[in-house]
Amino acid sequence: MIPLRDENPTQTTPWVTRALVAINVAVFVYQTTLLVGRGEPVYLGFVQGLALRPDFLLSPTLWASMPVPAPLTIFTSMFVHAGLWHLLGNMLYLWIFGDNVEDAMGHLRFLVFYLLCGLAAALTQVMLSLGSDTPMVGASGAVAGILGAYLVLHPGAQVLTLVFLLVFIRVMYLPAIVLLGIWFALQIISAVGGGPGVAWYAHIGGFVAGIILVGVFVTGKKPQRPAEAGHRRRSLIN
Repeated sequence: MIPLRDENPTQTTPWVTRALVAINVAVFVYQTTLLVGRGEPVYLGFVQGLALRPDFLLSPTLWASMPVPAPLTIFTSMFVHAGLWHLLGNMLYLWIFGDNVEDAMGHLRFLVFYLLCGLAAALTQVMLSLGSDTPMVGASGAVAGILGAYLVLHPGAQVLTLVFLLVFIRVMYLPAIVLLGIWFALQIISAVGGGPGVAWYAHIGGFVAGIILVGVFVTGKKPQRPAEAGHRRRSLIN
């Protein structure tokens, strides 16, 4: 399933969400220029220098050999992506769901919330992969926190979604609780199944952190309810 947009208007301009998308895209463009202009060794050096490695994070004796202090890579790794599809997937979810969460929290609280969810996601993955030398990159954990917050704030919001049903493809409106519930279930299944190359536990940790922290960061502001009546009349688009 691929979300395309949500029917959930906001009252404020999502400046932080837009800035986060812009920064992630800018870093990826810079990575690409390194690969094209200076070759793969320089490109890999840049990516791995900003990536989070559990074995380095838990070994202070190795910190002096790193271009960025190991604790700081928890945050720098959030802005580096392994490829174009990795970037596009994360930015799509951030763009669709981030504006409503930012609207509910306010700009500064939303930024702090985003970084804390990324921190929780990274530490979850580190604690469940002690000693791993595999570099971790991507905004997935922080974005997962936004999904958790959105689920709490707007469970009934209608999300236009591209759904793959075996050989059939449909564009449907799904309630956020259904879409995000399925998304979370897939992360758990993938983590248990040991899907290679993806920090599944970071997704789970970020999502749970978002659910827990949203009540702290949303204060004195009742979440908007989307107008659901119109969506019931157009539940399926071919």
